[in-house]
Amino acid sequence: MKNTKDTKKPDEKLHWFERFTSKALKLTGSSRAFISACFLIVIWVVTGPLFHYSEIWRYALHIITTIITFLMVFLIQKNNNKDALAIQIKLNELVAANIDASNRIVSIEDLSEVELERLNKYYTSLAELTKKQDNLKKSLSIEDSTIINDEKESIHKEIDKLTK
Repeated sequence: MKNTKDTKKPDEKLHWFERFTSKALKLTGSSRAFISACFLIVIWVVTGPLFHYSEIWRYALHIITTIITFLMVFLIQKNNNKDALAIQIKLNELVAANIDASNRIVSIEDLSEVELERLNKYYTSLAELTKKQDNLKKSLSIEDSTIINDEKESIHKEIDKLTK
């Protein structure tokens, strides 16, 4: 007889953690959680005189809040990573679906900082060249924009020569 635990797929084994983190984040991000935390702090402050403000009384809240904060940092980071990945996938879909968009930027989040800076310079240059064009809605590469801009400059020089 096979054990049902062994027949689970790896994704199913991790699925419980996904459900747990999702529920934990929803719970801790709720108004009830905030009110409960405030209520616990009030109880802690009120019980101070009962425990004569002892070291144990002071450290109890510090230890509890440190542990909760430590665990919440990882839950929040996991959620942020998941959200960032979902946003990147949505943006990649929009770029891939747009006929005028450059596929150079699909999955650029995997590039190094130097490569991202190079791409930023590329798009900054493209924006500057596009501002010089008559039709701002037309999608062009830097190469196309440079050629058109050079042609315009030569035409303007010709016109300047003729008008002098």
